[in-house]
Amino acid sequence: MSNQNETLIGQALTINELAAYQSGSVVSRTLIDKKIGTLTLFAFDQGQGLSEHTAPYDAFVQVLDGSAAITIGGKEQQVDAGQMIIMPANVPHSLRAEQPFKMLLVMIRA
Repeated sequence: MSNQNETLIGQALTINELAAYQSGSVVSRTLIDKKIGTLTLFAFDQGQGLSEHTAPYDAFVQVLDGSAAITIGGKEQQVDAGQMIIMPANVPHSLRAEQPFKMLLVMIRA
C-alpha cells in the first residue's frame, strides 16, 4: 500500500470523494492492494468503459454513483447507484458508463 493510502486507514471518509471524474477518462485509485486481494475505486466519464476481458477470480462491483451497462458472458445488464453485481471468474465481461459512473471493485484472490 502506498504512503498516500496509509493516510486513509482508521478515518471515516466519503468514498465518492476519493476519485474525481475527469472528462473523457477513466480514473482509478487503489485503496487496498494485498496478496489476498484488492479494493479499487473507479470513476468513469460518460461513454468510457473497460473492454471485454476475463479475470481468474470472482469480482464484486458496487455502483456508487451513476449507471453502467455491464456485460457478463454476453448478457448486458444496467447497474445503477446502490446496486451491486458479481462477475464470476473466467467469464468474459465488460462495462460502459451510461452516464458518469463510479464503482468500487473488490477482487479476492483465492
